[in-house]
Amino acid sequence: MKRRNNARNSLRLRALLALAVIAASLAIALTTPVRLGLDLRGGTQIMLETRSTPTTDADRAATDRTVEVLRGRIDALGIAEPTLVRSGDDRILVELPGVQDPKKAADVLGRTAQLTVHAVLGPAGTPDAATTPPTETAEERVLPNESGQPLRLKAPDLTGQHVEGADARFDQQSGAGWHVTVDFGDSGSDRWTRLTAQAACHPAGDAQRRIAIVLDGAIISSPQVDPSVSCGAGIPGGTTQITGSFDDMEARELALLISGGALPVPVEIVEQRTIGATLGDAAIEAAAWAAVIGTALTALFIIAVYRLMGLLATAALACYGLLSYAALAALGATLTLPGLAGFVMAIGMAVDANVLVFERAREEHATRSRPSPRSALTAGFRAALSAIADSNITTLIAAALLFTFSSGPVRGFSVTLGIGVLASMISALLITRVFAEYAVGRPAVLRRPRITGVANTGWVRSRLQRRDPFLMRHPRRWLAASAAVLVLAASGIVIRGLDFGIEFTGGRLIEYSAGTPVDPDRARAALADAGFPRAVVQSSGDTALTVRAEHLTNAEEAGVTETIRSLGGETKKIRDELIGPSLGDELRRHALIALCLALGAQLLYLAVRFRWMFGTAAVGALAHDVVILIGVFAWLGKPIDGVFLAALLTVIGYSVNDSVVLFDRVRELLARDHITPLSRVTNQAILQTLPRTVNTGMGAALILTALTVLADDTLTDFALALLIGLAVGTYSSVFTAAPLTIELHPRRRRKE
Repeated sequence: MKRRNNARNSLRLRALLALAVIAASLAIALTTPVRLGLDLRGGTQIMLETRSTPTTDADRAATDRTVEVLRGRIDALGIAEPTLVRSGDDRILVELPGVQDPKKAADVLGRTAQLTVHAVLGPAGTPDAATTPPTETAEERVLPNESGQPLRLKAPDLTGQHVEGADARFDQQSGAGWHVTVDFGDSGSDRWTRLTAQAACHPAGDAQRRIAIVLDGAIISSPQVDPSVSCGAGIPGGTTQITGSFDDMEARELALLISGGALPVPVEIVEQRTIGATLGDAAIEAAAWAAVIGTALTALFIIAVYRLMGLLATAALACYGLLSYAALAALGATLTLPGLAGFVMAIGMAVDANVLVFERAREEHATRSRPSPRSALTAGFRAALSAIADSNITTLIAAALLFTFSSGPVRGFSVTLGIGVLASMISALLITRVFAEYAVGRPAVLRRPRITGVANTGWVRSRLQRRDPFLMRHPRRWLAASAAVLVLAASGIVIRGLDFGIEFTGGRLIEYSAGTPVDPDRARAALADAGFPRAVVQSSGDTALTVRAEHLTNAEEAGVTETIRSLGGETKKIRDELIGPSLGDELRRHALIALCLALGAQLLYLAVRFRWMFGTAAVGALAHDVVILIGVFAWLGKPIDGVFLAALLTVIGYSVNDSVVLFDRVRELLARDHITPLSRVTNQAILQTLPRTVNTGMGAALILTALTVLADDTLTDFALALLIGLAVGTYSSVFTAAPLTIELHPRRRRKE
């Protein structure tokens, strides 16, 4: 009686906790929207890198000051919900939602806006001197004016530090057009008066009666002091006008640069991504349909295999989705396209935890004499806990390393994956358990125990029990087969080479949507004639075309766009990505570090949790999976980019999950049996865990197949990599990791 009361109290406590978690998640989901990344809502992302000058170091403090200046410029542009954050000591991430033409924004952000005002000492040589580089000394510099005539300029009398404000105005009375009014304020008023007083002492038409206004090393205006100003009097008030052939946008941009202040240090664009809004909408729709259809197919499969428990697990999966969404919203995380795929893929991990519990419950029900489904489920949750914890922790290790050593969308994927892993554990160990323990205690279920889905062994387990195959009779044969597949895959890397994406090589990738189909060979020839012989052209779909080149300036990009437009009619640019070569080298280096650290960290964790031979065998199987997946992509000619890196580390997590579940069972059997040869014990563990492997693999394969068929090109490659990794990882955990464990245990081999 006391034990029954304790069980009821535990159930009530878990039910209250589950209800509190669901209620809090629902409240957050209804009140806090998830922030979408630019690849889902459209816009421009720019990564700026500050550069040191002879007088100023590009340290953290200088970068912070640069962020504040840039924020003022962006606010003046009127962009809704912009994002400016410092990334590291010398980088600034700028996100501009809705901005489809990044050229103007990049020009405004990249200009240092160093404003100086100079007295003109006179002309410097002939107009031909304008073609020569400007000269400069400590007291004098030579720059061409607006008409190209070189002028000798005195050292600056005023700088941007003296500017109090600037405004673009239109002169309606004189019809002179747009001009920019600059107010030097109290600090520069006296300087301005003295400067104009000295210039007024020279006759009209003399170059020395001019005042040169220089912005970023170029004279933007050199007005002559009005003849009404007498010598020595000067212009009072500290206000001047910059005139020129400005239109309204140019005048406003110039006023913005002057009033916003100068950047403390120069900045350079090292990464730029522009995604069209229609492309983002299509990606969301495709991923949403893949999630709905894949989850529905997985739910039907789980219900067919586990009946009532499968139905309750499906309800818990819905709660898992709510938990994940609420966690993303509460943390203020940005949901990107790879992150959306990670969210879909984490559904498979939530299914895996449920399958582990249900299969252990089936084992408990089959091995005990007439147990109840309730006691079998309780034992199943208890027995599966260590395998669930170990497998999810290894995946969290991969997610943490991916977050640390990646950037942009891939980092967003790691956040989503980590949240999904934690939410799946809560869903399986808390919510599913509450649903299951409540359901199996109902009188109708007690009268029909087979409806629970745990009172029968299942089709896969029944066939294995009847045949009882000895799969580990010849472990070296399995290792030889794995080695042969490994060599075949590795030969693809050697023969075909790896097609690194622009994230790792640097360069520019532009995707177009043409009005009519464009033949890639014809486009390639046209671009070569236009001066771009090394451009790589690929088609995706009937009218979609991508052009990739090592380096394209904005002017060259305009030429490429015009060439494609001449071939495809009305052409829209739907994606534009620019990665600097230094950033590409850094990303490639960090990707290799993340991969090596993931393998090393998981080896260390598995060696601590199990034995060194288990950890070594698991990491050996992981390396086997990594090489095969990279080799298959090399043979297929698929790009090795940031999204592939996300898929690769996900495969590592899934592959180690299978190995952990198997080794957890081997460890459990070895604790009870110190006599049976290791090959027999390992074979028994394989047969006991194989139903879980098959059912989990089927659930994940259904989701990935839907993602492959329905998603866009980027997610198609992502899902294809995971499908290949799922198949290879399932094979390697049984036929690579297990035989390797046997071979690494010489004492047990001699005993056999």
